[in-house]
Amino acid sequence: MQIAEPLSIAIEEFSKLPGIGKKTAQRLALFIVKNETNFAERLANSIIGLKTKLKLCERCFNLSEEQLCSICKSNKRDHTTLCIVEDINDVIAIEKANEFDGVYHVLGGVLSPLSGVTPDDLKIKELLKRFENENFKEIILALNPDTEGETTTLYLAKLIKPFGVKVTRIARGIPIGGDLEFTDEVTIGKALLNRIDL
Repeated sequence: MQIAEPLSIAIEEFSKLPGIGKKTAQRLALFIVKNETNFAERLANSIIGLKTKLKLCERCFNLSEEQLCSICKSNKRDHTTLCIVEDINDVIAIEKANEFDGVYHVLGGVLSPLSGVTPDDLKIKELLKRFENENFKEIILALNPDTEGETTTLYLAKLIKPFGVKVTRIARGIPIGGDLEFTDEVTIGKALLNRIDL
């Protein structure tokens, strides 16, 4: 069946998004066609804004419009408590729980020797550099409780302990093999409140 080329191109592009198959891509494209032109313009501008206005925070590697993200700049946050996470999705998930008022460090992944991900591929050097300029009292390791997350947690705990800082991990309220991104806010909140020493 032949369909109009603009629709075909839109379906193809939408289907490249994670979790979007051809049928969902078609529904999305047709939804845009049926809506007002200004809706499509706002959508297009918001997507372009993601690429042109956002960058990584120079301190924690969270998303930001400026050199430092709003969390790093905030004087209402506890800058002595640092939560280390794998990805920006994890920052968003923890923030939704409204139980953590410290600051973050986004590693940009976890150690995975089978996939060729080594400490040099993560923001670990940048993490250790933060200890020179910031006075942390507690480091919370909030990595996914899967094999790679556990390996990274143990590796980081060994690196951080010589600094004489309290190192904790989030509690085991999150199921083994689960992802923070897909865990509900209550479970994340309880996991943060019930973290344990390593």
